[in-house]
Amino acid sequence: MKNLLFPLTIVLFFTTIAVAQDLEYTVANIPAELKENANAVIRLDQKNIVISSRKSMIMTNKRIVTVLNENGLSYMGLYEYFSGRERVKSIEAQFYNAFGKEIKKVKRKDFKENSVSEGSIITDNKLLHYDYTPTEYPFTVVFSSETETSNTAFIPRWYPVPGFSVSVEKSTISIKAPSDLGFKYKEFNMLDNHNIIKEVKTDGVSFTANNMQAYKTEDYSPSFDSYTPNVMMGLDYFHLEGVDGNAKSWLEMGKWFTDKILIGTSELSDETKVKIKTLIGNEEDPLKKAKIVYGYVQEKVRYVSIQEGIGGWKPMLAKDVDRLGYGDCKALTNYTKSLLDVVGVESYYVRLYGDRYKKSVIPDIVSMQSNHVILAIPDKEKYVWLECTSQILPFGFQGDFTDDRNALVLKPEGGEIVRTNVYATKDNTQITKGNYSISEDGMISGKLEIKSKGIQYDKKLNINGKSIDDLKKIYKNYFNHINNLKVVKTDIFNDKDNIEFTEKISLEAAGYANKTGNRLVFALNAYNPSFSVPQRYRNRTNPFEISRGYYDYDEVTIDLPKSFVIEAKPEDVEIKSVFGEYKTEYVILNESQLIYKRIYQINPGLYDKKDYENFRKFREQIAKNDNAKIVLVKN
Repeated sequence: MKNLLFPLTIVLFFTTIAVAQDLEYTVANIPAELKENANAVIRLDQKNIVISSRKSMIMTNKRIVTVLNENGLSYMGLYEYFSGRERVKSIEAQFYNAFGKEIKKVKRKDFKENSVSEGSIITDNKLLHYDYTPTEYPFTVVFSSETETSNTAFIPRWYPVPGFSVSVEKSTISIKAPSDLGFKYKEFNMLDNHNIIKEVKTDGVSFTANNMQAYKTEDYSPSFDSYTPNVMMGLDYFHLEGVDGNAKSWLEMGKWFTDKILIGTSELSDETKVKIKTLIGNEEDPLKKAKIVYGYVQEKVRYVSIQEGIGGWKPMLAKDVDRLGYGDCKALTNYTKSLLDVVGVESYYVRLYGDRYKKSVIPDIVSMQSNHVILAIPDKEKYVWLECTSQILPFGFQGDFTDDRNALVLKPEGGEIVRTNVYATKDNTQITKGNYSISEDGMISGKLEIKSKGIQYDKKLNINGKSIDDLKKIYKNYFNHINNLKVVKTDIFNDKDNIEFTEKISLEAAGYANKTGNRLVFALNAYNPSFSVPQRYRNRTNPFEISRGYYDYDEVTIDLPKSFVIEAKPEDVEIKSVFGEYKTEYVILNESQLIYKRIYQINPGLYDKKDYENFRKFREQIAKNDNAKIVLVKN
């Protein structure tokens, strides 16, 4: 009897385990509130980081994700990056259907290995990944991995909720590090968040988040980092690609970077030194000399990405850039700096985040932050900033990739956090002047000139160098509110000295004015209407941000058909708001001619979510008035 009971017990035991596993991964177990606004639900995200020495960090990961629909596939995360000093010790995944039944198991041998080029011509960055194509939704993936590296400069930033439209049942991170390495962390947006628990230990810290609902994607939301909980971590004493590093202070870190990373990279051939000195001639003004050098660099070299070993941080030798004619942001910046050294112009290597979204180096935690390098030239109490990767940007112009953010400037004495150039609202101008005529059958024909400066100049640079045919396509899209548009002629000019972009356009279109009986009806703002109105939200959850302000001024002379008179025209309008201002004026010169004037200004700022509806109504008023129509009646 005992012999019969023993196998039965075993069967029941394993059956219980299987049922328990099925229940663990079944979609029915997910709380309803976590499915709301979510494309995926992270059931568990568990990271354990053990730093045993300056040159040793092991990370173990376990992640269980239920993908609810196709838009949630990006949260599977079936990959690990590695390079020369990093290795993936283990990696695997299992897949379960909606009822928690296993449908696929993936071992390390099933993962593919690829180089991560991202435009690089030289790279040792690699990716171990698995591409899974689901046959049905929802499904659950269980992913686990373990990686080991001698690079301790980068401890992953913890985001309990990693993005929009994903909710989290449980996310936890635990970090252990020897006390003599100076482990540190900085919390963001964690105040009074009762869903997150912190436990400080003698050898590290852990954070656990439970039941975090999905964030909705909303128009004008600020950067995700700025309002969602996250933790940044680092070490005072770290190791990077064979080099010991110091991040005790920005001053010390800057000194370390200069002395250990940049050292020995500035050498140039005698031939190049003679060439650049000859190019400068008798010029003595430092900025004028720098402008000549910058122009030389733009003509001579091109940008490529290089991510290999310490090359991810250490620039190519200046003499190699000079010989090969290419380099990445580090290399081209260092090359430009080396040339400036030859002609006696002081300049500083600068590390920062390059992104259209303004992203700053966080001054409160000294660590290896940044993804881009530019150059700074001291000019009295300010700096002239040079983007050395661009072959078209004017001297001293940054644009929206590096403007208005904290950067680490590497001076001989050490590092210093400095704010890059801020383009004020009135610096970002677009001035449109021109004319058009309306024929008796409603045809419009006209000419206009658009002059753009500041960030609006930056946005126009992408059309520089385009063919005539491409320009016509661009302007057809720009004036897409005009049906039957024919772009007759285009002419563009990039004034790099005054940092002004000029566009001259001639156009015509049949049927612009709607003819009804003996009347013609058309919108007076033919050249620069703003019809976009932000989306309405019943219960907005996020604050909203206007990252950059701008100023538009339009002045257009309009010739009316002589056989028609004005029956009705819009009233002059003036709207003032914390978000900006808007003004229109209609000046009647005579019976067949008037001038349309318009001012439209948007102010930058971070605003409370409760103010969003007022902003939306402000934009709605502008859209309405930009579509204001005049009525002509035949004599």
